[in-house]
Amino acid sequence: MKVKDSATPESAIAVGSSTADKASGGVVLAGLGVVAFSLTFPSTAWGLESFGPWSLVALRTLLAAAIAGGVLLAGRVPVPDRRHRAGLVVVAAGVVVGFPLLTTLALQTSTTSHAAVVVGLLPLTTAVFSSLRTGARPPRAFWIAALAGAAVVIAFTVQESGGALSGGDLYLFGALLVCAAGYTEGGRLAGIMPGWQVVGWALILSLPLAVAGAAVALPLEAVRLTAHGVIGLVWVATGSTFFGLYVWYRGMAEIGVPRASQLQLAQPLLTLVWSFFLLGEEVSAAAPVAAIAVLVCIAATQRTGRARRRG
Repeated sequence: MKVKDSATPESAIAVGSSTADKASGGVVLAGLGVVAFSLTFPSTAWGLESFGPWSLVALRTLLAAAIAGGVLLAGRVPVPDRRHRAGLVVVAAGVVVGFPLLTTLALQTSTTSHAAVVVGLLPLTTAVFSSLRTGARPPRAFWIAALAGAAVVIAFTVQESGGALSGGDLYLFGALLVCAAGYTEGGRLAGIMPGWQVVGWALILSLPLAVAGAAVALPLEAVRLTAHGVIGLVWVATGSTFFGLYVWYRGMAEIGVPRASQLQLAQPLLTLVWSFFLLGEEVSAAAPVAAIAVLVCIAATQRTGRARRRG
């Protein structure tokens, strides 16, 4: 009995340690995804210097799909089961096609600072979609911290944009909804298959549409190649679409969609930093105050624990 008694605590400690390490790794992966996503709007603004909005999105998807296809072939990954294909279509429609297209159209008339408001609302919207889709029930403290963080980000970004609504706002709100649906479904699928396969197959599903879009858009939209334009295209394809989504979905699979989504509360503030350095947009003195408030909210959501299931 003494041997068993002494062994039991060691096993419990090992399991607890493994769970904690996995959660920490999930936070790091999801955080890397947020950093990659925070460069999306500035990179898109650069890309629009060389390409029209439809051409940019089509080429972005083509390049990312080519990378994904090569990785899937190299890994000899089998085609997903039929029961997973509907979910992959939602991911493709939401995060591969819908969000990039709608935000790119919005950035024709909106600044990156103004467009960041959609990212401020995305964590809360994703948590709502996840709760409806998976039956998860985050604790009340989670929702309080999430709503507080969303309020801070919205107030900050609206102040930065002067409080005026631009013609691109309908595009931004549409992007918010389709992206939240894609994140939720992708996070669910990443618990069944590796995150890079979720991203890869979603990109492959989008390939025919991207080819058709490029064939139609490139002859109609002017192309003026610049260094900024090419760098912007390469980043949104490889950094935001492939690498960003890969680490993001893998992180969501480990810590849950609601908790991972709250890390995106930092994304608008990071986008403002990149906008200042890369695009020359002005950032007010309120940014550090908002950053501290958002980080406090993020810390609160990460301490609330995993959501419970309805049942």
